[in-house]
Amino acid sequence: MVSYIVTGGTGFLGRRVVAGLLDRDPHAVVHALVREASVAKLHEMALGWGAEDRVFPLVGDLTAPGLGLRDGITGELDAPSADHVIHLGAIYDMTADEDSTYAANVQGTRAVVELATEIGAVLHHVSSVAVAGDHKGKFFEDDFDLGQRLDSPYHRTKFEAEKLVRESRGLRWRVYRPAIVVGDSRTGEMDKIDGPYYFFPAIAGLAALPSELPMPLPDLGATNIVPVDYVAAAMVELVNKPGLIGRTFHLTNPEPQPFGQIYAALARAAGAPAGFGTLPGSHAALHALGGLPGVPAVRDFVLERFGIPAEVAPHTAFASAFSSDFTRAQLRGTGIEVPKFDTYAAKLWSYWEAHLDPDRARRGGKEPLRERIVLVTGASSGIGLATAHAVAKRGATVLMVARTPEDLDAAAAAVRAESGAAQAYICDITDEKSVELLVKQVLADHDHVDFVVNNAGRSIRRSVLNSTDRMHDFERTMAVNYFGAVRLILALLPSMRERRFGHFVNISSIAVQTKVPRFAAYVASKSALDNFSEIAAVENADAGITFTSVRMPLVRTPMIAPTDLYKSIPVHSPDQAADIVVRALEHRPSRIDTPIGTFAQIVDMVMPSVKRAILSEGFHMFGDSKATKPVRDGDAAPAEKKESRSPLLALAPIVQPLMGLPAPAARIANRIPGLHW
Repeated sequence: MVSYIVTGGTGFLGRRVVAGLLDRDPHAVVHALVREASVAKLHEMALGWGAEDRVFPLVGDLTAPGLGLRDGITGELDAPSADHVIHLGAIYDMTADEDSTYAANVQGTRAVVELATEIGAVLHHVSSVAVAGDHKGKFFEDDFDLGQRLDSPYHRTKFEAEKLVRESRGLRWRVYRPAIVVGDSRTGEMDKIDGPYYFFPAIAGLAALPSELPMPLPDLGATNIVPVDYVAAAMVELVNKPGLIGRTFHLTNPEPQPFGQIYAALARAAGAPAGFGTLPGSHAALHALGGLPGVPAVRDFVLERFGIPAEVAPHTAFASAFSSDFTRAQLRGTGIEVPKFDTYAAKLWSYWEAHLDPDRARRGGKEPLRERIVLVTGASSGIGLATAHAVAKRGATVLMVARTPEDLDAAAAAVRAESGAAQAYICDITDEKSVELLVKQVLADHDHVDFVVNNAGRSIRRSVLNSTDRMHDFERTMAVNYFGAVRLILALLPSMRERRFGHFVNISSIAVQTKVPRFAAYVASKSALDNFSEIAAVENADAGITFTSVRMPLVRTPMIAPTDLYKSIPVHSPDQAADIVVRALEHRPSRIDTPIGTFAQIVDMVMPSVKRAILSEGFHMFGDSKATKPVRDGDAAPAEKKESRSPLLALAPIVQPLMGLPAPAARIANRIPGLHW
């Protein structure tokens, strides 16, 4: 029976090495050094390997004195005996600070050396080709200190750690130097964004260009990339091969890989222009430019804007060419070989696109609402209910929010019966606690929300003069139309920023553009939400959070039925309004206007006195709602909701010709930046 102590055994490479050791020898036993918090994770892995009786946690810490395995009083080592100690634990992050990197990579290695020496085990130390630093030319497996410069904490600490191993007396050791390790060549699986993966978003951005576009590439030198499955398989084979004490193994690609080749393989997978070759002399030119004052700072700024850490970019190319002749000779006949990058680049790309792309939530595909989570407020009737049906029919899961349980339950049941997936959530958006509970429950149920339609609203038609003793009209209108919507936006914003995607559709009104009389409370509340959203959109654009304000025209709902004059004005149905909302969800423009609203803004800009005259005439032509007039004893006050009149009423003389605008006019308007009908 062979026994192993493994550090880093639950990591991306480590768990593959452990699985390989267990699979190679059905009697092998592994003790994995893990923190207390990772014991459950190790047990879960052991169950997956079918080796729960052969994998045991060794609770400790790589950065603790003596790995946390020594008695605090006697100093005695509390560790099992083992034939091999495999040291995979380290900080591999190029962006980590020097202190934490030194603690894990150097001090941790010193403690592992002491452990292996004390128990008489062979130490298998995982180093890195980073120890070559800026050495130019061939770097052989037996090479180590050739006077190379080491420019980063990672390079320096990996060099110091390997030096500790090499200079330790009485220690039997082997050293393994992997190149840049990427995902599994068979599945593409990778555990984090690292190394070349930082460049993937930039390649994804280029995918918007025609793939046949002739694009020259700068000569950025050569790199060396190997898939994790090759490194793990090679280590398992070499660890168990006798007679190799004191040898070093380069787990590298046999030939340097020019960046042009790597880019071309990934570009083909992404659908981006593959380029037609590197520009002659560009490598020397870029190197010379890098030495000019101020240029590195500009370079780092540009890289950061693309999400590429300044610490990473200079170290993805190697001045050295790494010889691996001895390693490949030891692996000959095993079938373990480095696959060509272009044979598995597409798998790496597909896995990154599905699991690691920080902007993956933004991609909608040909059906942008399918499998999305869409939350709609005021969803029990009118525009909200029609929108719920429309998005559910397009494959979204619609979360229907309203105050009245009976109406909401019936509406959600109708959507499920006729259109698709819907869930009902009772919430009063004017109540802070209610919104807090809603968001907690929604995120617990669905993990995230992709789209929000702020449809719940309140309209009050009353002149300012008749409102002098009714401040509460303005407060309750703002409570729903502005504060309620903003409260929901603020509650969902952190989770959307974490996913780097989210879109809010605010159902505003044409009244924001026409500013018709008797709607001061309503227009002010909708204008406030419009302006809030414009500022929030700018501040959150980098995280993929967008906003659309729909300046909705009059919609035929039961609310306007008692007003005979509305019957002569062409108005939208709830389904037509829902189509506008769906367009806002799918295309995410900053706003959607109407021809009438745009016309009103133009008139206000070029002929403000004419617009005021029209609105003043309308104000005197139509009186206040009956709800503003005194009520005689014994009479019931008429329902304000049923008497509410449209903001368009004062513009009735110009409504008819504008509603007849041909479809081409709308298409032309949609091409004007910032203008959408």
